[in-house]
Amino acid sequence: MSRRKIVIVILSVVALLPIMIMRDFTPANELRYISIADEAIADGHLFAFYNQGEPYADKPPLYFWLVMLGRVLFGSHQMWFLSLLSLLPAMVIIGVMNRWVLTSMDKTRRQSAALMLATGGMFLGVAVFLRMDMLMTMFITLALYLFWRLYVGEGGSREQWLFPVCVFLALFSKGPVGLLMPLLVTVGFLILQHKWRDIVRYWGWRSWCVLLVGCAVWFGCVWLEGGSEYLDNLLFHQTVDRAVNAFHHKEPVWFYCAAIWWSMAPWSIFAVTVIVVSLWRGGVKTELERFFLTIVVTTFIMLSVFSSKIAIYLLPIFPFIIYLAMLCLPNVEACRWLKWTIAVPAAISCLALPAVLVVGYFTDIAPIMRDAWLVVGATILSLSALVVLRTLWREDTIYRTVKYFVAAIFVAIFFAGFAIPHMNKFLGYQVLCEQAERLLPGTDSNIYTWHVRRSDNMDVYLKRDVMLVTTEQILSGECRDGVLILRRSHLDKDESVKEFVADRLCWQDALYAMVVL
Repeated sequence: MSRRKIVIVILSVVALLPIMIMRDFTPANELRYISIADEAIADGHLFAFYNQGEPYADKPPLYFWLVMLGRVLFGSHQMWFLSLLSLLPAMVIIGVMNRWVLTSMDKTRRQSAALMLATGGMFLGVAVFLRMDMLMTMFITLALYLFWRLYVGEGGSREQWLFPVCVFLALFSKGPVGLLMPLLVTVGFLILQHKWRDIVRYWGWRSWCVLLVGCAVWFGCVWLEGGSEYLDNLLFHQTVDRAVNAFHHKEPVWFYCAAIWWSMAPWSIFAVTVIVVSLWRGGVKTELERFFLTIVVTTFIMLSVFSSKIAIYLLPIFPFIIYLAMLCLPNVEACRWLKWTIAVPAAISCLALPAVLVVGYFTDIAPIMRDAWLVVGATILSLSALVVLRTLWREDTIYRTVKYFVAAIFVAIFFAGFAIPHMNKFLGYQVLCEQAERLLPGTDSNIYTWHVRRSDNMDVYLKRDVMLVTTEQILSGECRDGVLILRRSHLDKDESVKEFVADRLCWQDALYAMVVL
C-alpha cells in the first residue's frame, strides 16, 4: 500500500474515532447482542444463545464469539473494539474490490469508487455500528472474488478450498443469505455464459464437503447445547418462516426499489443512473461487468422475493453497484447530465445547516439537534457542499468533485462526532441507568420499567435483572422497593399512571421519568 493510501485510511479512521469511542450502545440491537454475549459467558454456551433466558436462534454464533472475545480480553465491552468488528471488514471489502478491478479500471476511477463506497450512507453507517452484516458482506465479497479468480484461470487448489470456506463463514456470520447469494449468483452467471456444465467445477465435492461438514459440526453442537427445539427454531422458524411469511420486518415486494435511493446516498443517483443509461446504450461490454451486473440483479431479486425486508439487507450488493457504475462510466462520461447526479445530493447537503438550526432551535421535534458540535459539523458540510458545486461546474470530470465531497463528509462527521456525549441520553441507556442506580434505595432494590423499549437489556449496565411492568401492576402496588423508569410520551397519554406517580417523581428529562418506590 502506498504512503498516500495509508494516510487516507488513517485520516478516515480518525474522522470516525469520536463516534467509535464516545457513543453509547443502541437499545435496538447493540445492547441486545452484548446482553446475549454476557449471558453466554455466564452460562458457558458457545452455540446456543439466550436473551433474558429466552432462546435466541436468530443469528449464527461467529459474531457473538467476537463480542465475547472482546469482553474476555478487556474485562468489559469496549465500543472502539466492537466498532472494529465492522470497520475492519469494511476496509477489507474496499481493498478486495480495488484489487479485483486493478486491470479493468484506471487509478483515478478506482480511487473514486473506493471513496464513494466508503461514504455511501448505509455502508458508512454500518462500518461503525455493531451488526454482523458487514462481516457477512466481507466473506461474500471474498467468496465471489475467489470464484472469479477460478473462472478466469488465475486460481488454483488454494482458491478451490478457500471459496467454500468463505461461503461457510458468510453463512456462519449472518445466516442463509451468506450461502444463497454466492450460490445463486455464480450458478446464474455460468448459465448466462452458457457454461452450465462448469457448475460442478465450483460447486463440486470440495465445496459441498466444506459446507456439509461445517454445518454438521455447527448443528450438532447446537443440538448438544440447546436441544431439538432450539435446532428446529434455528433451521426452520428463523429461516423458512422469515423468507416465506415473515414475523419481523415484513414489507412489500417493491420495498428495496425505494430503499436503495436513500441507503446509498449521496451516490445512489449517480450509480443507478450511470448503470441504467450505460445498459440502454449498449449493454455490458466485458465479462467482469456482466458478472457484477449478475451479482446486483440476482441478489436484488432474491431479497425482494423474501418476505422479511430491511434496508441493511442490501449491504452485500453496494460494493458491486458502485464499482459497476465506475466500470460503465466511460460509456456516459461525456454526457451533460452526469454532473447533475452529483449536483443534486451536493445541493441537498447545502441545506444541512439550515435544517439543523430550524429543527433544533425553532421546533421541539428534535432537541438532540441543539448541540454546538452538531451545528459545527452541519456548517462544514453546507459550506463544503457549496465548494463541491462550484468545483463541479468548473471541472471537465467528476473525480476532483468526488474527492472534495468525500472530504467534506468525513470532516463533518469528525466534528459532529463530538456531540455524541450529549446525544447519548437520546441514543442509549447508559446515562439513564447511571441515574437509576443513584436513586436506588438499597443494593437489593429492584429496577422496574414501563413502556421503555428493550429495557430488559439494561442488565448490561445495571448488573441485575430489569422487570418490565404493566399499568395494572403499577396501580396495584406490586412494584415496591426500587426505581420505576417510565417513558414520558406514554406517561402523558395515561392519566391513571400519571396521577399515581405525580407526587413521587424525583427525576425526569426529555424522554424518561423516574419514581422511587
